[in-house]
Amino acid sequence: SRRTELSEGQAEPLQLSLRVFNPYTEFREFSRKQIRDMEKMFRQYDAGKDGFIDLMELKLMMEKLEAPQTHLGLKNMIKEVDEDFDGKLSFREFLLIFRKAAAGELAEDGGLLVLAQLSEIDVATEGVKGSKVFFEAKAKAIEDGNRFEVEIKAEQEEKKKQAEEKDRKST
Repeated sequence: SRRTELSEGQAEPLQLSLRVFNPYTEFREFSRKQIRDMEKMFRQYDAGKDGFIDLMELKLMMEKLEAPQTHLGLKNMIKEVDEDFDGKLSFREFLLIFRKAAAGELAEDGGLLVLAQLSEIDVATEGVKGSKVFFEAKAKAIEDGNRFEVEIKAEQEEKKKQAEEKDRKST
């Protein structure tokens, strides 16, 4: 067995990837709500429920967003953000589309720019791309260390208010 081979020094120990992906820390330019919305959209189009959007799922998504692409165009879309070269988009790679769109790094005629513009999460409207003033004001108001803490507290207060309203309506 493998255990015996390991103890006798005949087998090499497996190197497991210890890298953990946390979208909230890696993609700080997006708010928690934006990331949740993007994750919801990602899951909506991940028809295989395997945690990836493959070529056919991407094709379907672009058609639903009324921006159909050619087969080659879809492959190029994936290639532009596919860091692990597996031919499909992970959630992290999906978020990279929106980061690159915000930074203006996507090809003008590419499908990814169309996706970023047509998706339910309009990056420019949400304040990621546009307003420098928005970010400066945000940076002054919320220090980086407690930014998510403030957002979480606001979410909790909102849920509490909704629960109180629900209780009032039911009584």
